[in-house]
Amino acid sequence: MITLSINGETREVDVEADMPLLWVLREELGLRGTKFGCGISQCGACTVHVDGKAVRSCVTPVSLVAGSEVRTIEGLGTPEAPHRVQQAWIDHQVPQCGYCQSGMQMAAAALLEEIPEPTDEDIDKRITNICRCGCYERIRAAVHTSAKGA
Repeated sequence: MITLSINGETREVDVEADMPLLWVLREELGLRGTKFGCGISQCGACTVHVDGKAVRSCVTPVSLVAGSEVRTIEGLGTPEAPHRVQQAWIDHQVPQCGYCQSGMQMAAAALLEEIPEPTDEDIDKRITNICRCGCYERIRAAVHTSAKGA
């Protein structure tokens, strides 16, 4: 058994130590907001926070996060009280297809925790997630709006 802290809740899973965190979240714990994209840590659709840092969960063995605080998109905000990043996404109507957006929002929230007022260059260097719809200008605008809302 591996004990995890997911969105502030202690959970135990009976899985192999090398199982990717993404599959534990989605298949073992039913948290399907974190998406599978590429499986090789390139696209960022699977981004979650581990101890406040953005991590690609598709290549992170679950054993590496035991004892750490994991936050998924389900723990970022709620429909009634969205996180400032989520509210900015709504205000800027960022998504088209929306598939990458949970990972993109998690990357943006981690960036803002580290750099409260990022420049365009900070955003471009630190949010390396891929959006196939090309919503990068709206994403950048939403991040700037989120920074102002802090």
